[in-house]
Amino acid sequence: MRSLFIALISLLVVPTTALGAGLSAVARDVPLGRESTVAPRFNLVGLHWQGGGEVSFRAKAIGGGWGEWRDAAPEAEDAPDPGREGGRPGWRIGNPYWTGPSNRLQIRTRGRVRRIRAQYVWSPADRLPVRSISVADSPLILSRLAWGANERIRRGRPKYADALRFAIVHHTAGSNTYSRAQSASIVRGIQLYHVRSNGWDDIGYNFLVDKYGQVFEGRAGGVDRNVVGAHAAGFNNGSVGVALLGNYDAGAVTPNARTALTQLLAWRLDLGHLDPVSLTNWTSTGNPRFPTGAPVTLRAVSGHRDTGFTSCPGGRLYGELGNIGRMTSELGLPKLYSPRAVGAPGGMVRFTARLTEPLPWTVIVTDQGGTVVATGGGDGTAVDWVWDARTVPAGRYSYAIDAGPTVRPATGIVAGTTQRATLTALARPALITPNGDGRQETTTVQYRITAPATVTATVVDSAGAPLSLLFTEQKVAGSYTFRWDGAGVPDGRYGILLSARNDAGIEATATVTVIVNRTLAGVRIVPQVFSPNADGRLDTTKFRFGLNGPARVTVSVLRKGRTLGQVFAGPREGGPQAIDWNGRFAGRLGAGEYKLVVRATTAVSTVVQTVDFALDLAAPRLQLVSAPELRFAINEPGDVTVLLDGSRTVRARRLAPGRFAVPAGGPFTTIRAVARDFAGNETAPLLR
Repeated sequence: MRSLFIALISLLVVPTTALGAGLSAVARDVPLGRESTVAPRFNLVGLHWQGGGEVSFRAKAIGGGWGEWRDAAPEAEDAPDPGREGGRPGWRIGNPYWTGPSNRLQIRTRGRVRRIRAQYVWSPADRLPVRSISVADSPLILSRLAWGANERIRRGRPKYADALRFAIVHHTAGSNTYSRAQSASIVRGIQLYHVRSNGWDDIGYNFLVDKYGQVFEGRAGGVDRNVVGAHAAGFNNGSVGVALLGNYDAGAVTPNARTALTQLLAWRLDLGHLDPVSLTNWTSTGNPRFPTGAPVTLRAVSGHRDTGFTSCPGGRLYGELGNIGRMTSELGLPKLYSPRAVGAPGGMVRFTARLTEPLPWTVIVTDQGGTVVATGGGDGTAVDWVWDARTVPAGRYSYAIDAGPTVRPATGIVAGTTQRATLTALARPALITPNGDGRQETTTVQYRITAPATVTATVVDSAGAPLSLLFTEQKVAGSYTFRWDGAGVPDGRYGILLSARNDAGIEATATVTVIVNRTLAGVRIVPQVFSPNADGRLDTTKFRFGLNGPARVTVSVLRKGRTLGQVFAGPREGGPQAIDWNGRFAGRLGAGEYKLVVRATTAVSTVVQTVDFALDLAAPRLQLVSAPELRFAINEPGDVTVLLDGSRTVRARRLAPGRFAVPAGGPFTTIRAVARDFAGNETAPLLR
């Protein structure tokens, strides 16, 4: 081992850089063979060096003693995939260590080391306003704005993987001695080191978790998107990297950190419909342990040491990953795993998935305009349905595998660019409910022929037996449409068989499937705007609908696409239905716009109807503009009641906000005015 020496003499090209709130970075070369105890103030440090040798270091606290010796690069493969981002060619890159406030650094080398550069970061603890992200049932995540990310130093745009395949758990390997307020400082320091010192595009991790259970948004690009990080060389594309702040070689994982990590993984893996206890086969894009093209079997919740030569995430944390994976798999059930769509329009398309418990499921295919063009369903844990798209027009179609409001649906795209069939056809929508409520009463069948032909349209049952002839007509080449209302057939699955016979007697056929299900009708909310504020006026609402037979019904409330809860789930007999709701689930909901979703499932299919509604908890604002003219201003529609001289009442209904006059009907001395909006919220009396 070479003699002990202490770093820091010559200031390099990289100057001290203030990055807001006192955040700064200094890079200095270490003169080999020379000792010094002078260093700028720092609380996070990382080392870069040239040569094949190894480097270790320790830091001296300001006003305190020396810390432990540490390997400068215990997690050397915390890095981008080869060739993906910038870097420091010719330099070996160490990890950023949180040391706490320090001003001295001692370094040891082993083997051939010809140059060392120390990267000093000072990241003070600031009390920042807490701004959190909550996306589709996510745990509380502190946003980049909350922890003070420097968006000016980011390089390039985020890159995205096509799917999430596995999670990789890390530790940052720094000190475990930090306060709750210092956690954001550590994250800021890591970002600065990764970008300014290492030359990466942004902080390498997708998420970071501290020992107090705080979760931090990492690399920019969206917490619910498959952002490619720089945390596991050769395995960044398709993974989500989560780092626990601290060193867990010997340090115990705190209960708060364990809970936060489990909740974060449960949410993030559910977004990708990934089973936390499953295995996946992956191909490395290159690192010292697994060269490019090497196949690797990984757990869905893996440790960094599974992908490279590293002890990360520390022996204590790594030993818990199996249990963390099991706990993750038990949160938020039921779930839908492994959705797949194999095939494309112009052929057969097979949809498969797996549910954690038996449930009714539906596959819905829609065109680019959002109209349902095909649907299939079943019941159980195995989703398996084939869409016969052989005669469907080429194009891009979206699909959703849906198992009810308690399960996150899987969505995707199937696309076909060519279609050789001489006859193509599509029904929009593929499910109709001809029950007289004005919703999806008919379907429009669009077909196209490439040559003149005699076209015949016939309704057939699910076995292909003809039921009724719709038309036989001579057509020239082109596109045509007709409508069908399901008249004369009971609820069930039907086909509309189209045949096109040319003058040579050659016949082409295409069948479009249409489901007729009249079960659910007339979903509405009365009142559609209400105020559950316990004032005795419009505190509840009724969800009303009709059932034309028995069905399993779920009634759910959504906001911005997120299911907030179920008002009802269970069997209902046929007839008019009314379900009361007080505007609450576990707690009271805030004012705003919501969506009611009613699902009725029968042996034929699941029918869904939605209605928008609003919760209004604020009283209107009423202003007296002119007392002599009895002119007022109101900020929203409502009813205004004016009492003059305590005996004469004048009422006005306003359907729009703005100024208005009330007819007095004679002289007056006193005014008492009250406004009530259509949700029942009432102002305090306005007296004059």
